[in-house]
Amino acid sequence: MQTQTLGFAHFLSQADGLGKTLFVILILMSLASWYFIITKVMSNLRLRRSAGKFVDLFWNASSLDEVRNEINTHGAAEPFSHLTSHALFAREHHQRTGGGKLGEAGALGEFLTRSMRKVIDEETARLENGLTVLATVGATAPFVGLLGTVWGVYGALVAIGMSGAGTLDKVAGPVGEALVMTGLGLAVAIPAVVAYNSFTRHNRLTLSSLDAFAHDLFAYLTTGVQVSQQAGKLHSLQGAA
Repeated sequence: MQTQTLGFAHFLSQADGLGKTLFVILILMSLASWYFIITKVMSNLRLRRSAGKFVDLFWNASSLDEVRNEINTHGAAEPFSHLTSHALFAREHHQRTGGGKLGEAGALGEFLTRSMRKVIDEETARLENGLTVLATVGATAPFVGLLGTVWGVYGALVAIGMSGAGTLDKVAGPVGEALVMTGLGLAVAIPAVVAYNSFTRHNRLTLSSLDAFAHDLFAYLTTGVQVSQQAGKLHSLQGAA
């Protein structure tokens, strides 16, 4: 009859405040990590589709006015159109004002470089949103589970010692129940680590393509010469991302 009462539910019912607190922390970690996993997967899929469409439109557009109209119509919701929108605005603003302010000092190329670098930094921060949570969960969840196991084993051994029933069947059950906390910690950490590595790779590829696009956009806006040979390389974003 004793073996029928054993299990994780029995362990929780017998756990003290610290044990239950650690269990709640693991559940919250799991919910937070899965929230960011699901939201970032959906956002990355949308980004890949919209970025690929915009890059195709940019290199196939007949003029910058066509690109500007596309941005005004559909907005700049992904990094490539966001970068292009700010670059076009920066060029027109500098040409209109002549760089009369301190923040606009220097030649057009210098002002355009600062504006585009600011956008790339903003997009980098946006892409990295949520990765800190995933990294923290992946690094700490196993130790939280291990702490729960150690505390559960300690409480079980103390209770067994006080009862004087130190046989194997009395020890193995409570210790086995406590080990579930370690398994729970690993179950929370593994998806977070896998997702973190996957998102980091996606961000690295996206930012690499964005840097290449920024170089070609800068060259075109400052010289008026289209770097056409780069178009085929940038189309690989759809598959690489």
